[in-house]
Amino acid sequence: MNEITVIGLGASDLDQLPLGIYKKLKAAEHLYVRTEQHPVLQELKTEGLTWTSFDAVYEKNDQFEAVYEEIVETLIQLAKDKSIIYAVPGHPLVAEQTVQLLIEAEKKGKVKIRIEGGQSFLDPIFAALRIDPIEGFQLIDGTSFKRDDIQMGSHVLIGQVYDAFSASEVKLTLMEKYPDEYEVTIVTAAGSTAEKLTKVPLYELDRVMELDNLTTLYVPPIHDQQDRLKEWQTLRQIVADLRGPNGCPWDKEQSHTTLKKYAVEEVYELLQAIDEEDDEHIVEELGDVLLQVFLHAQIGEDDGYFSMEDVLHSISEKMIRRHPHVFGDIVANNTEEVLHNWQQIKSEEKRDASESLLNGEIRADSSLLTSFNYQKKAAKVGFDWPNVAGAWEKFEEELSEWKKELEDGTKDTQVDELGDILFTIVNLARFYNLSPEQAMIQANEKFKRRFRFVELSVKQGKGDFSSYNLDELEQFWQEAKKLER
Repeated sequence: MNEITVIGLGASDLDQLPLGIYKKLKAAEHLYVRTEQHPVLQELKTEGLTWTSFDAVYEKNDQFEAVYEEIVETLIQLAKDKSIIYAVPGHPLVAEQTVQLLIEAEKKGKVKIRIEGGQSFLDPIFAALRIDPIEGFQLIDGTSFKRDDIQMGSHVLIGQVYDAFSASEVKLTLMEKYPDEYEVTIVTAAGSTAEKLTKVPLYELDRVMELDNLTTLYVPPIHDQQDRLKEWQTLRQIVADLRGPNGCPWDKEQSHTTLKKYAVEEVYELLQAIDEEDDEHIVEELGDVLLQVFLHAQIGEDDGYFSMEDVLHSISEKMIRRHPHVFGDIVANNTEEVLHNWQQIKSEEKRDASESLLNGEIRADSSLLTSFNYQKKAAKVGFDWPNVAGAWEKFEEELSEWKKELEDGTKDTQVDELGDILFTIVNLARFYNLSPEQAMIQANEKFKRRFRFVELSVKQGKGDFSSYNLDELEQFWQEAKKLER
């Protein structure tokens, strides 16, 4: 099998090219280059070196993936007849997709390759920018990176920015996390005599960026926590600090149990913001809900039982498992089929006979919904009144027992009997196909609305509740009811 020798042209001009690479290029009989837009090739051209470039492939394809795939397929076909040399900018194993595709082809037995030197653009860029990569750096492909790829605390180098469109896309993606005025550096021809560093505010990037194969964008790290508030790691560290040795006394005292009521409150405030269709309020309340998640995860980590990674793994695994029509080969053409698949998968997950039918039915944000779910599950296996008459009889029975406990029982027994009454009311709601949760939401809203009218009436009248007796306040209440009709 013939061989493809891949060599790197280095990061700048001919002076930085190793002697061995220079000799190999000069002696090449069949030289192919990804692009001839490189200073080494332009200098060697004056020495009579000839080659075949793939620049034309770029011109006929809209996507870089298609360009790289065509180049590699052509190289593999050429290698069937003869051994060839393939030259790429920089080092073959640094930000060179065609070489990665050749490596994959070699693993499949399609071709044999040899990879030889060439200075990568990283060393001269580190030197030009005076940065130490041990501090942490990222090398990102500007044609395909996403917002979440960026680590704001690292030195970020972005290559493969070939034209004004890609520069604009890079700018817009960076501006999702960095301030518009954040200073970035455009590095051109690092390590060569033409080396140039241009510092610009991020919003001007696509207006001034010089685009060629020797251009790299540098985004310096942000060390100030206040300027990294759009990163997940920042919130995680804030929560860890709050519960740390020098943190907040209140936060350090919290447990999963003490935080339960706050989780419920935050969810209800989110629902209110959604009902108000107020995006800014929704953002704020989503943040409050997210804080509860991070607090519970930090408590789990502090106690040594679980961490945020376990939470992420659990929900990610579940979403992939329950969406085989997205992440697998199952077909679901509509919402009904999706829900059917979801329930089937969910039931298969819970086939363990030792588990209760009621497992997984708790709704921490609503005891009414939990009660409703319990009764619905029990009814499915026949544990239910044959008709609503039995439910009404049970309600009357529980009401009588509660009255008795209110007369001579303890607080605990009174609360217990009150719970039984509420449970039977939920059961009645289920029989009549009514939502007890929605009923309470509407009742609360109704009370809030009417009481607000009473407050305003008091304020416009004598000015203070103490100036009115209960009958007078009741009149205001009745007026509020009339206005609603």
